[in-house]
Amino acid sequence: SCSSLGRRLVACLLNISEARRRDLVETVARSAITDAHGRAREGVTVLNIFNDFDYNRSVITIVASIDLIREAVLSACQHACSIIDMNAHDGIHPCMGAVDLVPLYPLGEEVGLEDCGQEAQALAKAPTERVPGSSAFLFGWADSQHRSLAQRRKGIGWFKKARDISTIQPDIGPQPARRYGITGVGASPYTMNCNVTIDTQDLSLGRFLASAIRESSPNGIPGVQVIALPHEGAVEIACNVESVENGSQSFSYEGEPWPGFTIRGQNLYHAPASLITARVALLARHHGVAIKGTALVGFTPCECRSMAEGALSKGIKQFWKKLPHIHM
Repeated sequence: SCSSLGRRLVACLLNISEARRRDLVETVARSAITDAHGRAREGVTVLNIFNDFDYNRSVITIVASIDLIREAVLSACQHACSIIDMNAHDGIHPCMGAVDLVPLYPLGEEVGLEDCGQEAQALAKAPTERVPGSSAFLFGWADSQHRSLAQRRKGIGWFKKARDISTIQPDIGPQPARRYGITGVGASPYTMNCNVTIDTQDLSLGRFLASAIRESSPNGIPGVQVIALPHEGAVEIACNVESVENGSQSFSYEGEPWPGFTIRGQNLYHAPASLITARVALLARHHGVAIKGTALVGFTPCECRSMAEGALSKGIKQFWKKLPHIHM
C-alpha cells in the first residue's frame, strides 16, 4: 500500500551546475531511474526537475527507499560529472561543483537522521572512487560535528565570487580540481527552496531585505537562510527554508500553525511560503518596491512524500513529466 511504501522513503534534492542544456539535465535525471544496462530501477522516481537559466543550476528531486537511494543518486552524480565541466560554467548562482549539493532528507517513519547521515557518508565516498578527481565536504548528520550546510559553505568560501578552490581541504577525496569542483553531501530535516522576486534591479536593497528575514537577524524567520541575487532583470530573494523544532516556541502565521511533519517521533515545522512572501512584500513596500512573484522549488515535505507514494505505487519513474502545468 501507499502507507507501507512511505515508511522508508528518502528524498534527495540533487543540485547540479547546469540548466541551459535541458536535454542533458534530463539525461542526468533518467540515469537515476535506469541502471547501466538501461533497465528501469525498481522503487525509484524523479518527482521534479527545476531549471533556472540565469543561475545555470538545476534541482532534481529523486525519491526512493533508503535501501535503494544510493545507487540512484550515484548514477545521476556520475553522469552529471561526465557532462559538466566547471572550467566552462557560467551562472549567477554561487556554486563550487559540477554536482554542487547532495542532500538527503528522511520522509518516512522508519528512517531517521542518523540513517540518512550514514547513507550520505557512503554517498560522499563512492563518487570519489567512480569519478577520480572528485571530492566532497560533509554537512548536517553526515558531518561529525553536525555543522549545518550554511556553516560549511561559509567556512569554505562558497558565497564568495573569487574563490581558489585548490586551497579547500575536502573531507573526502583529493584537493578539488576545477573540472569537477567540490560537492556538498549531507543529511538534515527537509529543506525547501522558496524564492521571492522583487521588482527592482537594486541588489543592495535585495541584500537588505535578505538580511532582515534571515534566521540570525533579531526579527528573522526561524529556519530561513537567504541570499539576494540578480535574476531575469530583477532581484530574487532566494531562501533555503530549513525545518525546525518548535521547542518552547509555538510557530503560527495568521492564526494557523506552521506546516509540520514527524521524524521518528520528533515534530518539525517549516515557515510557510505565504509568510516569507508577505514579510518580503511588506519590507519592499517600505522602499516603494513591489514583488513580482514567488516560486517554490519542488514540494513541501508532506507533498513530497505523498507524491512519491503515488508515483511509486503506480510505477511512474518520470513523474516530472506529469507536472507540465505546474511552475516550479
